[in-house]
Amino acid sequence: MRLLADIRPLRESPSFRRLWAGSTLSAVGGAMTSFAVVLQVYDLTHSAFAVGALGLARMIPTLTVGLLGGSFADATDRRKLVLATSSCLAAISALFAVQAFAGLDQLWLLYVLVAVQSAFGAVDSPARRTFTPRLLPAGQLSAGLALNQLTFQICLTIGPAIAGLLTAAAGLRACYLIDALSFAAALYGVGRLPAMAPQGAAARPGPRAVAEGVRFIRRSQVLAGAFLADLNATVLGLPVALFPAINAERFGGSAQTLGLLTAAIGVGGLAGSACSGPVGHIARPGRAMLWTVAVWGAAITGFAVAHNLLLALSLLAVAGAADTTTVVLRGTIVQATTPDRLRGRITAADYVVGAGGGELGNLESGTVGSLASPTASALSGGLATIGGVILLRLALPSFARYDTRQPTSAGRPAGEAHLPINEAEPQASEKKPQASA
Repeated sequence: MRLLADIRPLRESPSFRRLWAGSTLSAVGGAMTSFAVVLQVYDLTHSAFAVGALGLARMIPTLTVGLLGGSFADATDRRKLVLATSSCLAAISALFAVQAFAGLDQLWLLYVLVAVQSAFGAVDSPARRTFTPRLLPAGQLSAGLALNQLTFQICLTIGPAIAGLLTAAAGLRACYLIDALSFAAALYGVGRLPAMAPQGAAARPGPRAVAEGVRFIRRSQVLAGAFLADLNATVLGLPVALFPAINAERFGGSAQTLGLLTAAIGVGGLAGSACSGPVGHIARPGRAMLWTVAVWGAAITGFAVAHNLLLALSLLAVAGAADTTTVVLRGTIVQATTPDRLRGRITAADYVVGAGGGELGNLESGTVGSLASPTASALSGGLATIGGVILLRLALPSFARYDTRQPTSAGRPAGEAHLPINEAEPQASEKKPQASA
């Protein structure tokens, strides 16, 4: 098996290549806006609480809008939906630039723009993710998801660095402006896709449709296991909120060291994405996901007691690589086991799990760290993650046994026929250009 990421989707699908490139450029622009908002809020208030409140402004719309947005993705042409939401997101980025150039400096306006941006993003991102299984062959699904995760890791590590240099040279207004312009690439990639109407009967969007998706997840051990395994890692074992305290306690408290701790997980994730070639050959992604979550927990446990900076950074990098692999495996399971008529709602649940789990994890680790100690919080979180893996293995045996070579083993609800990933859809070489989220 090749170690490096499988780039066949980029070589063989012009539409995937266009969409991936456009999404990557736009995501880098989005990272610049995230950097600029944090800096602008801090410049206005000089308050860490005001900066932290941005996370709340993002989380509330994500949790409230995300699942409902998935029901709209299952009721309409997903390509048109993404074009509409992306256009709205581009307009919001333009408003960020306008307020910066106008020198308004209104804190409430920044919070409102962040909240509205998160609400549209909670609809846009899940709908985009439904493109991959429709337009890539089954054998390239994991490769496409790994390339999408590579985009995220590039933004996580490179985006803030570019934004910092640009802000130093031209001010944070330039970050907002570049983000708004970068949406042209994303809109071009989506605009070249074929129609993406859901297969089968379209569900009427609303709470009932959301409830149907939740019931589907509850009845499927494989999907429930994928979501619970990810939440087990992020809610119990995420140590990011503890970095400032651990840095001050062990490593001198310098800003440079804190930056290294913060970047280490992202660097490990980038390396994991770049070396994701073997992931596409894993036949039992549920079992592999349990192993990667266990590696995450073990690495965080080691970090909790590490007093050598190099060892601590290395363990965080290992955790980042394990986390990236976990995300790709979770995405593969979600997309491969979900019928297309439910894909928008299940993918929206996947998005909410990924976005909300991290916020809850920071809240949990910070609370335990304040009640006990930062070391106790990180150590207990890592050990609890490993314990959670054992419990999931015992409680959800079908999750560990799920084999992609046997579609009927996916633990589907009774009466739910399995739809091959590309059923009734010829491959890209036989019809219109294909793409991926």
